[in-house]
Amino acid sequence: MKTKLFASLIAAIMFVGITANAQQKIGYTNVDYILNNLPDAKDIETKLKTEKAQYDKLLQDKVADFQKKYEDYQKNAATMSPVIKADREKELQNQNNAIQEFQQNSEGALQQKQQQLLAPVLDKIDKTIKDVAKENGYIYVFNTDAGPGTTPILLVAPDADNISDLVFKKLGVTPPAKAAATTTAPATTPAAKKN
Repeated sequence: MKTKLFASLIAAIMFVGITANAQQKIGYTNVDYILNNLPDAKDIETKLKTEKAQYDKLLQDKVADFQKKYEDYQKNAATMSPVIKADREKELQNQNNAIQEFQQNSEGALQQKQQQLLAPVLDKIDKTIKDVAKENGYIYVFNTDAGPGTTPILLVAPDADNISDLVFKKLGVTPPAKAAATTTAPATTPAAKKN
């Protein structure tokens, strides 16, 4: 008797749980897609391209100076005394190391700048997605993209639960054309990939 009562109780609890789950709305969007279609992303991309161009110009100048000194060294090495030759070789090695260090530092600085510029925009997108979900009764919202080179998280979902256009509207941006919105291919962040 107790077993039947216990089994009935479990079945009732499961039925209530299934019924409650059936009423929950689940939505999805693609954060990279939204980011890449915001005017803020284009501003960030422009700022990063400008800064990268400055680094590239300085790097090219450093490399050109190194090549000039290296060619001069090769041309005159046979007539140099051992002390002068060793000094020039050390100077060239130091200059080469400085070029490599500058290149690494500039790449790191660009990545840091990108993260610094993207952080407030990504925070704004995150807040807007949460606001849209709350306003429209979505209990869960998934990001369809797990990152570049990965399989999307949602493989099949009804178009009616794609909240991307609602997010764009809440951000005050006209949603892109529908053909682009249904693309499930991973998008990339401006200038470099995020994280």
